[in-house]
Amino acid sequence: MKRREFMTLLGGAAAWPLATRAQQPDRVRRIGVLMSTAADDSEGQARIAAFLDGLKQLGWTGGRNLQIDTRWGAGNAEQIRKYAAELVALAPDALLASGESVTGPLLQMTRTVPVVFTQVPDPVGAGYVHSLARPGGNATGFTLSEYGMAGKWLELLKEIAPRASRAMVVRDPSLQEGIGLWGAVQTAASSFGIEVSPVDVRDTGELERAIAAFAPSSTGGLIVTGSGFAIAHRQLIIALAARHRLPAVYPLRPFVASGGLISYGADSIDPHRRAASYVSRILKGAKPADLPVQNPTRLELVINLKTAKALGLDMPPTLLARADEVIE
Repeated sequence: MKRREFMTLLGGAAAWPLATRAQQPDRVRRIGVLMSTAADDSEGQARIAAFLDGLKQLGWTGGRNLQIDTRWGAGNAEQIRKYAAELVALAPDALLASGESVTGPLLQMTRTVPVVFTQVPDPVGAGYVHSLARPGGNATGFTLSEYGMAGKWLELLKEIAPRASRAMVVRDPSLQEGIGLWGAVQTAASSFGIEVSPVDVRDTGELERAIAAFAPSSTGGLIVTGSGFAIAHRQLIIALAARHRLPAVYPLRPFVASGGLISYGADSIDPHRRAASYVSRILKGAKPADLPVQNPTRLELVINLKTAKALGLDMPPTLLARADEVIE
């Protein structure tokens, strides 16, 4: 064999593995998703749909180059811990935590697998990140709101029920969110002339008894702070408020869409679409420590007029004019 022919053959053989690799499909990456809601919850379905759509727009499709393992916590703390352990044991390339009630348990299970969270009001205070600008660990994501929202909720309660002098604050004391928002409500309450008391929600029976005991006052109202439990059991909370004719202020639109009176807070769907971009960047080699935590881009005021009429409340025209959405 001539030397030139030999070198040509050798060069072609060296190229074969490269050509073969180029023709192989992309390596399938694995992500775990832990939702705070139940699987049949319309809010949870909207959140995960936005996340999956965001991934698709970035070139990631389940069954092609992505395997997605999803678990639904349904506001049950024991179940959430179980699912957190399951997802981490699958050794995923990244994890999505939809809500503070599932973020903490996931980070208790791993400090190495990248975690992108949503709906967390104070990730620094909760110890999930070192700072918003430089998270520093294996977690980053998107905040829900700030504690200043507590004053806004009290202000809204006074606008829709001027005679209100008492407010029961529904919170989850096991979450940093529940502790922090309760402290903010306490701080702001005196300036609105409202006496506040907390109800710590751990089960539905406890919630029903607490609201029933509070309700006999004709000058009371409810303030519901965000938590996985509250979202998962929002129909019960709304029904209790209606049964006892209590004006209630909620933290997110899904409460009002389900029949609640009024809400003020961040869009709960958009962060999940934005979370897809962070997961995509992590799958391509980015580190959560280098991806800054992002704050909400939009706050929305939503009012349910049908519920207001059922409670015998006349919504101030100025409040209706400020609303981003009025449900009739």
